[in-house]
Amino acid sequence: QVQLVESGGGLVQAGGSLRLSCAASGRTFSTYVMGWFRQAPGKEREFVAAIDWSDGNTYYAESVTGRFTISREKVKNTVYLQMNSLKPEDTAVYYCATAPHGPFRLRSSYDGWGQGTQVTVSS
Repeated sequence: QVQLVESGGGLVQAGGSLRLSCAASGRTFSTYVMGWFRQAPGKEREFVAAIDWSDGNTYYAESVTGRFTISREKVKNTVYLQMNSLKPEDTAVYYCATAPHGPFRLRSSYDGWGQGTQVTVSS
């Protein structure tokens, strides 16, 4: 199993930036994709971004394209989510997850999840 620990959430004003981190440990060798999802109160957990662990290709939800950047640091088994130009609608609990196979935009593809970190964007 893979253990995931997120950090970096907090409170920020609209237009501000945050960087989330997710450190992975355990059986990371089988990781195919690492992704970020988010869940706002009363809403379904939704895909935000993903990165192919081997070649670094990145994928984004339309709502965050151009504002968020996902990256990885292989030597540290860590994935990051740089969030710029934050909006109040970005407020949610953000979860890091790993998937041994695709399709990577589907929640059901992911079998390892972190505990989540709260991001709150004030207007």
